[in-house]
Amino acid sequence: QVQLVESGGGLVQAGGSLRLSCAASGRTISADSMGWFRQAPGKEREFVAISWPSGSESYEDSVKGRFTIARDNRKNTVYLQMNSLKPEDTAIYHCAVRTASTYCSGDGCYDPRKYAYWGQGTQVTVSS
Repeated sequence: QVQLVESGGGLVQAGGSLRLSCAASGRTISADSMGWFRQAPGKEREFVAISWPSGSESYEDSVKGRFTIARDNRKNTVYLQMNSLKPEDTAIYHCAVRTASTYCSGDGCYDPRKYAYWGQGTQVTVSS
């Protein structure tokens, strides 16, 4: 059984930083794409960042230059370093796994429906 457990969320002032962690069990993530998504109240879940198996990364435009995704395959964990946080970053942040057998191309790789496994999420609240 695959489990993803996020941690590291909390309340922070605008301009502050948080580091989220996502620990995976029941599956080795080294061949998977690992994504971070977020969902604010009343809004759809949106893509934030992705770590490809090759080690490359992609980001949603509004977080480029502020957020950094990293993975440690030895620990089966993916991280999201969030700097210069803004009130509009407030949301529940989820990590997710897109398996190597799930095909995607272009922006389709950022579609939450392509991700098979999800964590419960961790709340990030940024005060102004």
